[in-house]
Amino acid sequence: MDLVPALQEPLKKVLGPATAKVMAEHLGLHTVGDLLHHYPRRYEERGQLTHLADLPMDEHVTVVAQVADARLHTFASSKAPRGKGQRLEVTITDGSGRLQLVFFGNGVHKPHKELLPGTRAMFAGKVSVFNRRLQLAHPAYELLRGDTEGEETVESWAGALIPLYPATAKLESWKLAKAIQTVLPSAQEAVDPLPESLREGRGLVSLPEALLKIHRPHTKADIEDARARLKWDEAFVLQIALARRRHAESQLPAVPRKPGPDGLLTAFDDRLPFTLTDGQQKVSREIFDDLATDHPMHRLLQGEVGSGKTLVALRAMLAVVDSGGQAVMLAPTEVLAQQHHRSVVEMMGELAEGGMLGGAEHATKVVLLTGSMGAAARRHALLDLATGEAGIVIGTHALIEDKVQFHDLGLVVVDEQHRFGVEQRDALRGKGKQPPHLLVMTATPIPRTVAMTVFGDLETSVLDQLPAGRSPIASHVVPAADKPHFLARAWERVREEVSNGHQAYVVCPRIGDEDDDPKKGAKQSKQPPEGDADKRPPLAVLDVAEQLAKGPLQGLKVEVLHGRMQPDDKDAVMRRFAAGETDVLVATTVIEVGVNVPNATAMVIMDADRFGVSQLHQLRGRVGRGSAPGLCLLVSEMPEASAARQRLNAVASTRDGFELSRIDLEQRREGDVLGQAQSGARTSLRVLAVIEDEEIIAEARQEAAAVVAADPELTGLPGLRTALEALLDEEREQYLEKG
Repeated sequence: MDLVPALQEPLKKVLGPATAKVMAEHLGLHTVGDLLHHYPRRYEERGQLTHLADLPMDEHVTVVAQVADARLHTFASSKAPRGKGQRLEVTITDGSGRLQLVFFGNGVHKPHKELLPGTRAMFAGKVSVFNRRLQLAHPAYELLRGDTEGEETVESWAGALIPLYPATAKLESWKLAKAIQTVLPSAQEAVDPLPESLREGRGLVSLPEALLKIHRPHTKADIEDARARLKWDEAFVLQIALARRRHAESQLPAVPRKPGPDGLLTAFDDRLPFTLTDGQQKVSREIFDDLATDHPMHRLLQGEVGSGKTLVALRAMLAVVDSGGQAVMLAPTEVLAQQHHRSVVEMMGELAEGGMLGGAEHATKVVLLTGSMGAAARRHALLDLATGEAGIVIGTHALIEDKVQFHDLGLVVVDEQHRFGVEQRDALRGKGKQPPHLLVMTATPIPRTVAMTVFGDLETSVLDQLPAGRSPIASHVVPAADKPHFLARAWERVREEVSNGHQAYVVCPRIGDEDDDPKKGAKQSKQPPEGDADKRPPLAVLDVAEQLAKGPLQGLKVEVLHGRMQPDDKDAVMRRFAAGETDVLVATTVIEVGVNVPNATAMVIMDADRFGVSQLHQLRGRVGRGSAPGLCLLVSEMPEASAARQRLNAVASTRDGFELSRIDLEQRREGDVLGQAQSGARTSLRVLAVIEDEEIIAEARQEAAAVVAADPELTGLPGLRTALEALLDEEREQYLEKG
């Protein structure tokens, strides 16, 4: 069915090219439909003034307030040397606080005439601080008045609730409101994506009514009705997309892979020096059941740092090799690929020496393939892949290149899912004669609802118990600015760990070499700037290492590790650290995933506020991997009351990764999570909050599965197909296609 013409109308036809251009560039809105789905962030109630007392710094805000006084000052400046410069200072109040507005130069005339004491208006601008007082410089404003000349204004703000929209500096909230007023009649033509039985069964209002009520509510109940309905739309359409994908996958053929009775897997299990945890056994059974079916496995394996995911994945790979296929593990970095290769070869012993003297009877070859290998070694590896000599292949995205051919690819294991683009995974899966089975691993625990929303097409297995012998990790926040002696004590603790025969990591957000790109530094700092600690650039590995070696850690063997080093140098540093030749490793987050040095017991994270919650949890998982207890110190200069410190306190107070990922998500909102997974397309969630709306998502998933089972092509639901096409613009369609 064709998309609804009225809602497909380009905005430039309706609102004019200038406004349409700003909407497209700054808000990603192109059609009437896009604009109708740009919902208010919140609502101002007439007569209920915004609280000026708690305005956020550095953010664009819209406030409704009354002018308390207005003063015009003249001053001398380079542009107006004779004291002719003019500055208008207006103080506004809402009863809870006061805010200063300033206007300069020619911009003072209009507000000087209009902003008289007692006038009420809406003001929008960016909150800044001048002379220790909050102010808005040159805010845009709209008077709220009841006289005849302002009839149009009153008209556009009619109703008890004033919608405030996510806006930009170029386009204030009320201009958006006026634009929406213009296109609102088109809402009547919105085709309803929800099947009627579902809508009536759940008592939801129709889509045109929901759009009308969210943009022009008369009561708070209107807003509730509209949001309840629009949340269902988002959850349901997304779950339909995922359900269709699950359905399509289940129709694909795959080679069932069953391990032989006395093959490689049995031989491997026999040589394990420990028993698998109950969790590992349960998850392994789920994976083996999937591998034995004749359509491709699609499973997400998530587990706490150190829960033994690699072992579970290796057993799945051995099962596939047993059945005559090849298994490949894709790691995000060379350091990690080398590390996986080393630990797999160690765990397998002579079982990894296929075709070599001394190799065991069922042995296979374990091959490493990375971009920095020498030509001869690479040729050799490629040959082993093509002939099937190599049963297990571990590598980076070098595995995806055209030259790489497999003999019979049966299983793809992707480590750290979020580091890989969809195209990369897809290219690798395309190398099988038939679609290979897919196991996706992540050590960033994902709350169940996010898993259902982002990875809804993957079956999920969770490893949540740690193997026996793992030691507890104590975490503490070190407030370096408030209590400098705490930082001095932190370095003493590092010296104590080293004198007890252990090792330590020091993590910094930045590398610090000359070609450090300031933009990259900014990118690495995921968190919003807060306070003065953010005025300086983040601490850098090279600087901190030098200061420590000359200062508090003098006499200890300190080395550095970061992503811009040559692969051989990185490997040499890691080997020395693993062998215990280095006392302290000062590194960037390259050590975040998979680095395994059981003798490392302490970690100091500098500028810890620059990292995300999940990232800190990942980093912390690098210590306490042996029998000695671990210690993680989170150093920050952020003030006690800041949100950044609260985040760090949360990390210090719980070791439960799932709990932390919930906190992380609540603080960051799910835009990031979905944005990341949805191949960078901006999140399609506007009113649905993944954590709060757990129930709706679960119910929508059930309803969607039933609809797709009955009618996979949605032939009887044209409105739903239209909504699906709108959600899955080409980029996201490909993302979902490729999975």
